[in-house]
Amino acid sequence: MRERATNLQDDVWRREIAETVQLSWPMALTQLGQIAMQTTDLILLGRLGPDTLAAASLGHVAYFAVFCIGMGISIAVSPLASQAYGAGDPRGMRRALRGGLQLALLLGLPLSILLLFAEHALVRLGQEPGTARLAGQYLLAMTWCLMPGWMFIALRGYMGAVKRPEPALWITLAAVPLNGVLAYGLINGALGMPNLGIIGAGVATTIVSVGMCVAAFLVIGRSSPYREYDPLVRFLRWDGRRARELLVVGLPISGAILLEFGLFGSAALLIGPFGTAALAAHQISLQTAAAVFMIPLGMSMAATVRVGHAVGRRDAEAARRAGWTAIGLVVAVMAVLALGVVALRHVIPTAFLGASSDGASARLASQLLVFGAGFAIFDGVQAVAAGTLRGYNDTRVPLLCMLVAYFGIGFVSAWLLAYTYGFGAHGVWTGIALGTGAIATMLLVRFWWLTRGNTLPALTLP
Repeated sequence: MRERATNLQDDVWRREIAETVQLSWPMALTQLGQIAMQTTDLILLGRLGPDTLAAASLGHVAYFAVFCIGMGISIAVSPLASQAYGAGDPRGMRRALRGGLQLALLLGLPLSILLLFAEHALVRLGQEPGTARLAGQYLLAMTWCLMPGWMFIALRGYMGAVKRPEPALWITLAAVPLNGVLAYGLINGALGMPNLGIIGAGVATTIVSVGMCVAAFLVIGRSSPYREYDPLVRFLRWDGRRARELLVVGLPISGAILLEFGLFGSAALLIGPFGTAALAAHQISLQTAAAVFMIPLGMSMAATVRVGHAVGRRDAEAARRAGWTAIGLVVAVMAVLALGVVALRHVIPTAFLGASSDGASARLASQLLVFGAGFAIFDGVQAVAAGTLRGYNDTRVPLLCMLVAYFGIGFVSAWLLAYTYGFGAHGVWTGIALGTGAIATMLLVRFWWLTRGNTLPALTLP
């Protein structure tokens, strides 16, 4: 009898692993596709020289800082819709999606206008005027990606909630080569397109972002199983209660993402005074780390869905199992990826810098890549742990943890090591590693504490 019970328990864990992997891989590949478009832009812009690459780096800092504000609200569609799906509540699923899309529109216009003043902000933050001017030109086109970008996140979150995330992947995979062709043509004046330089990369990204959003709407509205839940019924009807719930859950997610990105974004500002070569090396290393991070980010989204489904059907044991399964999987995956980055640390810079890959930027980038590989496992763990907590609608405590870890530990360490102790860019990346390790530990403890009993939070959606 005991052996049979053990076998049954093993079967339950094996099924959980299989279902988590099945849900994770399209989400992770979708994230990789997203970062592939950004990386393609940076590789093409890198051919124009380190100055242009450094400007694009600063432009991404400014753009993503604003994008994070609405990103958390769009991400909140996933846990709320997942809980409603687990509870057998199609109306709750519709309301979660509708609220996310409406808030994306309401926030998008004023924040898009705000991005137009990024050049002046960068100059005031101590960046070189020439680099800030190029970054401002880049953002003139990128600013109009906000609304379609947020809406695509909400739509793909809904796809994941009904356990069919694959269409978001197919849309993204189609967008990657299209973005590459458009960016190449518009940056270099090739293929019969105008020569727009750095602005061309932003124009290409905007065109592709709008196309992805339209394609996701068509899939949601016309394809099974999504249309069976009538996701776009009464799309323009304002739902104040649902909007408030999305803000309650989503704004702390936005804050957490801003804190995380703030650490990495401030790293660019800390490294900027060390010169263009150091800033370009930082961007190469950061872009590589971001590409690797897309795998655990996709696994984090899957963990949110799996935990959210269990919470929706009021199964505390299944919710706990889903979370620990995802955490264990990400440790194994990130260990392999970290070893791969170390092995390729001298090859990766050549993809960004081409003929200039033997310069100071390439040498420093190869060194920083080792630092990035060192904290990759911690970064993956914190991402998945945060995803599991979102499945419980637990977003405010993680926000406080990130404030302490990223700025109380990470930023302060980076500043002291870079300037007080004179380690320069290496010191900045050491500080990032310390902050990432701290947040991974904190979120693991939080998840253990939240799941130690058999209680579950009340459903946000009735």
